[in-house]
Amino acid sequence: VVRAAAASPISSPWIGPAALRKPSVFAVTDDRPLLDVVCAVIQKPNGEFLLAQRPSGKVYAGYWEFPGGKVDAGESISQATARELNEELGLVVDESYPWLTRKFSYPHAHVRLHFRRVTCWRNEPHGREMQSFAWQRISNINVNPLLPANGPILSALALPTIYGITHAEELGEGEMLHRLEAALDKGLRLIQVREKNWPLERIEVFARKVIDLARRFEAKVLVNSDWELARTVQADGVHLTANQLMTIDVRPDMGLCAASCHNESELLQAEKLGLDFVVLGPILPTPSHPGNPTLGWDRFADLARNYSLPIFALGGLNTHHQEAAWQRGGHGIAMLRNAWPA
Repeated sequence: VVRAAAASPISSPWIGPAALRKPSVFAVTDDRPLLDVVCAVIQKPNGEFLLAQRPSGKVYAGYWEFPGGKVDAGESISQATARELNEELGLVVDESYPWLTRKFSYPHAHVRLHFRRVTCWRNEPHGREMQSFAWQRISNINVNPLLPANGPILSALALPTIYGITHAEELGEGEMLHRLEAALDKGLRLIQVREKNWPLERIEVFARKVIDLARRFEAKVLVNSDWELARTVQADGVHLTANQLMTIDVRPDMGLCAASCHNESELLQAEKLGLDFVVLGPILPTPSHPGNPTLGWDRFADLARNYSLPIFALGGLNTHHQEAAWQRGGHGIAMLRNAWPA
């Protein structure tokens, strides 16, 4: 039995080829019927994932892809994933999670690709259709050509599953930096600098300190709401507020671009702009906003279903909630206070 659920891409090499991070060009309109296809993202505890080569005689023969196939009538996505992996590779799937859903127009078909993370299985893979397969790392993909639809998925796979949001105003700057270093040492690789009530000059000085620390651990830092400041301090990206998200028409020219979302309209706008990921919440009540409405896990699952961008759940969460987020289609969790335990 191979089980990868306890592992996280948080500890894997962070960024693959730069081209993989560009927004994908997906068909906006296609009148052909949608064909539902499952794509299994099989992950080892060490971060490696499996790609398979399409056998001769099939469309795009010789191209590399995440293994899977068509969803049969009456099948759930989970059932189709398990069946396809058994038929193609002889695997018995014990645990898998919904992840991303993307539409793509190939010359031969208009497909809806349901990517599902497989984290626990039995047997060693073997090509039952005489196809080749290879374990890959996001920092060193050495097979080609890849199916065109898979570029954005590799970018998403490079994202860590924990997103820490700074909380220096409450903790104090020195304590925040101390806890940040401890979190980085334990594997945190994605951070947002968010100090809403500080003057710009103070945020800039603090952001530079955070970035200096993060660089030592090859972690990425996004700056909340201010992409000019993000450029000035040479951050890795910007995190947009929901209000900013709904008032811009073009994605900011940053390496990484994320946004806070609370509803379907904001999620759709993030898709339209081609952002790298979103944060969705609040899921549970939070100390900073007691009594405010929350989404809850059921609504989170509804909004995450068939969504194309990685979603981090936010609001009243700790690391024990990561499994709950995965089960409902989330990529991971974002945390404010609980990202920085004493």
